[in-house]
Amino acid sequence: MSNAASCRNFVIAGHSGGGKTTLCEQILRLSGAIPRAGSVEAKNTVSDFMVEEQTKQSSIYATPLNCTWQNTRLFFTDTPGYGEFVGQVVGAIRAADAALVVIDAIDGPQIGTARAWKLAKQRRIPRFGLVNRLDKDRADFKATLEIMRKNHGRNVIIPLYWPVGQADGFSRVVNVLFDTDIPAEIADDVAECKSLWMDAIAETDEELMERFLEGGELTADEIRKGLRASVLAGSTIPVFAASAAKGIGLKELLDEVIALFPTPLEYVPLPGGPEKIVESGDAYGVVFKSVNDLFSGQLAFIRTVTGTFKADSDVHNLNESHKERFGQLLLMNGKNQTPTTEAGPGTIFAVAKLKNTKIGDTVATSASSKPLPGIDFPGATMSYAVSAAKSGDDEKIAAGLQKIAECDPTVRLSRQEETHEFLLSGMGDQHLAIVAGRLKEQFKVEAVLATPKVPYRETITSSGEGHYRHKKQTGGAGQFAEVFLRIAYNEDGYEFVNEVVGGTVPKNFIPAIEKGVLEVMTTGPLVGCRMERIKVAVYDGKYHPVDSNEMAFKIAGRMAFREAISKAKPVLLEPIMKVDISIPDSYMGDITGDLNHKRGRVLGMSADEGLQIVHAEVPMAEMFRYATELRSMTQGRGSFEMAFARYEQVPGNVAGEIIAKYQAENDGDRE
Repeated sequence: MSNAASCRNFVIAGHSGGGKTTLCEQILRLSGAIPRAGSVEAKNTVSDFMVEEQTKQSSIYATPLNCTWQNTRLFFTDTPGYGEFVGQVVGAIRAADAALVVIDAIDGPQIGTARAWKLAKQRRIPRFGLVNRLDKDRADFKATLEIMRKNHGRNVIIPLYWPVGQADGFSRVVNVLFDTDIPAEIADDVAECKSLWMDAIAETDEELMERFLEGGELTADEIRKGLRASVLAGSTIPVFAASAAKGIGLKELLDEVIALFPTPLEYVPLPGGPEKIVESGDAYGVVFKSVNDLFSGQLAFIRTVTGTFKADSDVHNLNESHKERFGQLLLMNGKNQTPTTEAGPGTIFAVAKLKNTKIGDTVATSASSKPLPGIDFPGATMSYAVSAAKSGDDEKIAAGLQKIAECDPTVRLSRQEETHEFLLSGMGDQHLAIVAGRLKEQFKVEAVLATPKVPYRETITSSGEGHYRHKKQTGGAGQFAEVFLRIAYNEDGYEFVNEVVGGTVPKNFIPAIEKGVLEVMTTGPLVGCRMERIKVAVYDGKYHPVDSNEMAFKIAGRMAFREAISKAKPVLLEPIMKVDISIPDSYMGDITGDLNHKRGRVLGMSADEGLQIVHAEVPMAEMFRYATELRSMTQGRGSFEMAFARYEQVPGNVAGEIIAKYQAENDGDRE
């Protein structure tokens, strides 16, 4: 392998439809990695090789690629732009040293653009913009640029290349800093960009700034050095112009990848990671992707952070504290594998058949090293209740979904205690439909996906007292227990206290009374859900020295508690979700109006990466289909994040409908 200084590692991200896969295909063609470029429409691109991607004609998975340009090895990852597959982007950005964000020159920056900018910023890696599809009708570089500048600032978003021939046919690009053959119609725009760049370059060094302010000239080397320093510091975001489909502007782009993108030796460290990147010494790597390959089995994709991994060697999983064995190290271009003997800093490689290593784990050559921080994937926004289409297949479904979840951390599996349902959660209906399709295709088992039940809970709003005398006489010893208790609402949760004085109920029977109470609390009186926020006090009772036992007091406690509940005005509680919705400003009215219909409360608004963010709280019952609804309301330009906030009382009219439906269903069961 070439040394780390002759290596570049970057992620290609952005909104769906911007031409990322076409760009990757042309980079591979230009570099000689493939003889000719495929197309998304022909379903023959290197990166979109999975059946579901070819059917959808859109990227679903992050695909690592590699080639050589100017004697420099390029590792880059094609990522999906559709929001429901954001987990793939998160993993790829973690493995990258820079982000190239592709923007469609027709539609301009979209939600996927903002997401890519934000994720790269959070990772603290340099960002670059590429305005693509400039050969198309209605393409407008300047309009696209203005939107980007509005979002990020005129002094941050600065074109490094400007397109020539936008009015009568896009033909080439010019470098705003160094090219002198500038057509008159773009001369003013190029001059403005050059001025902005010179200001940014001068700010990287005090000596340059002083000379620049005094009107002195900077050399080409000084300009290049200052340009790179500004970009790597994150102060500026260079913008390129291109048509990936026509190959215009791509050679210039690749030359700047070599010149401006950081080397792996300039890797942005994470807390707890190595402070200095070296090519020799202990090797660290992070697993950022995993796939089930039909031929190789489980493939783990690893980015070498520091040191050099060797083929046919032992390594340590630092998260799980166990040893793994690396066989062949594979450089991947889509599904094509090329073995290599070693993988130094910046290299993305795959290893087959690791025993117990998952996404986010750190592998290292030394067992004494500390693991790197894991990868934070977004929480699920949609859930389905899963059951088997065919009787007896439940275990097969659970095992298959577990395998799929190991390769996609945005797939979450859980069992809902309140509703007794097995839940499959993910980033939206299309994401979960892909999961169900893979389950059927790969594991030969079909799942039925249904809207989950809401895990309601119950509590009381008033105080109540209950009394029960349990007396049962059989042939031998009988059963006797009498219990008096009172209950009240308790914001802090469940509490049980013994207030019996004078020994009317011996202390050894008090736990049995509580057992009876807890049994009743598992199935509340309204819709059979768990009860909470109740304080129970046992204050009196009677016992018989012969006939009293734990069973008798458990029964008495249960019945006394039921009587107390009936007097304490039980109510229904529902889960409330904290929701952050990112949308273009033009959809604000539609979104807030829809939230009101959903019994939601808008808590506030903020802006980020050119998008409006609505902060709200909404009942879970209203959010099961929101991923689909939001896509429809915003033409795919909105996204949201959701997390549980708390339980809250259901409004009376809504609660009445829920209770009536529950009673009707259970009356039917009894019939």
